[in-house]
Amino acid sequence: MTEAEARAQLDRLWARGTVFLGSRYALLGGAMSWVSERSLVAAISNAGGFGVIACGSMTPALLEAEIAATQALTQQPFGVNLITMHPQLDDLVQVCLRAKVGHVVLAGGIPPGGAVRAVKDGGAKLIAFAPALVLAKRLVRSGADAIVIEGSEAGGHIGPVSLTVLAQEILPHLRDVPVFVAGGLGRGEAILSYLEMGAAGAQLGTRFAATAESIAHPNFKQAFVRANARDALPSVQLDERFPVIPVRGLVNAGTKRFLVHQAETAKRFQDGELSKEAAQLEIEHFWAGALRRAVIEGDVENGSVMAGQSVGMVSAIQTVAEVIEELVAQATAALMAR
Repeated sequence: MTEAEARAQLDRLWARGTVFLGSRYALLGGAMSWVSERSLVAAISNAGGFGVIACGSMTPALLEAEIAATQALTQQPFGVNLITMHPQLDDLVQVCLRAKVGHVVLAGGIPPGGAVRAVKDGGAKLIAFAPALVLAKRLVRSGADAIVIEGSEAGGHIGPVSLTVLAQEILPHLRDVPVFVAGGLGRGEAILSYLEMGAAGAQLGTRFAATAESIAHPNFKQAFVRANARDALPSVQLDERFPVIPVRGLVNAGTKRFLVHQAETAKRFQDGELSKEAAQLEIEHFWAGALRRAVIEGDVENGSVMAGQSVGMVSAIQTVAEVIEELVAQATAALMAR
């Protein structure tokens, strides 16, 4: 197979994804708080991928300004990721629709019916996350135009199942809408394998977080360059009475201190110093502002350095275009080798 033939084959494999996204390549940027803002999102879209703004806890006014600033940097399509638990979710959806954002991602929980209807009625395409086949089918029935399945290899908040297993569970049985794979993806050959299983494209976060266009602090990016896959571990829960939402990030002084903090808080509860509710809040508040400390301020020892296991494949600070071309070249070379 020649290079031209391999490229054409790759285009065919992810055609469903590129048509849905309106991008040259079916490669989405994962929505990462503090990282996925105008600079990175526009760079991904300009390089042929599909950037996604991470709204996070932004107010409607802040999101409106971020969308406008992104539109000033790219003429290519991009999406906006909204957290379903946001108290102003309905207002944020309307901001996206007024700005003519073509794709809205509803993440962090089952999308409320009102938000789903608003997105659909407004003419935008709805993307949702599904951690299991039964939920994926339910989301499609309720109006999702595409599904992302994200394995536990991903950075940030994670589910318990790996992408390898999720893909086998979901891809052969969900053909109604495009399905994008995510979690631990760092090379084009891996993306190709999932495309051949039926995926429409792939979502990557960690590889893009350490690019030249990312506004993350140099310390944050260098932590990615130095790290191995085994350095990106989920947060540990010490006491089942006090649940800890699993978050994957690089082990540092902060993660080690979090274990001590949990143990001390549980003892204070045991000794009657704290109520159960107060103890739970003490544990949850430990990481308040920690992601910003790492990403923006560069405190990679005490902040939360969220990273997926693909961090081991970040060996240098590249431009977004170089990352995307590398992924495409790797997939193309794998096809040519057959």
